[in-house]
Amino acid sequence: MGYGDYPKLPDRSQQERDPYYSWDQTDLRRNHGELVHWDFDMFLRSRVDTTPTKFPWHKMRNTLLGFVGFMFCMFVLGEMYPSYQPVGPKQYPYNNLYLEYGGDPTQEPPEVKHYEI
Repeated sequence: MGYGDYPKLPDRSQQERDPYYSWDQTDLRRNHGELVHWDFDMFLRSRVDTTPTKFPWHKMRNTLLGFVGFMFCMFVLGEMYPSYQPVGPKQYPYNNLYLEYGGDPTQEPPEVKHYEI
C-alpha cells in the first residue's frame, strides 16, 4: 500500500503542535488548506502522542527498576518477618454455644470467662 504521489509528511501528533497558535480548526490544531497526514486518524490528540519525553529513557528505566527492586525487597522482608494484629479468641454467646456444640442440656454448662479479674 503506497502513498502514490501524496507527500510523506513527518509523523507528528496534534499534541506536539503549539496549543497557543491561532489555528483555523483549534480542536484539530490545523489550518485551512494544510495537508492532512496519511494516517491522520492515528495522530489525533486522543491517540498517539509523539511529543519528546522530558527525561531520557535510561533515567526512566533506572527509576522503574529501582522502584520494582525496592518493592521486591519490601515483599521479601514482609514474608520473612510477618506482622499480625493481636486477636483474642472468638467469643460466642450462650456459654460458648454449649448446647449447639453437643453439650448435655440436663447438666449445667461450664462458665466461660472472657476477662480476668
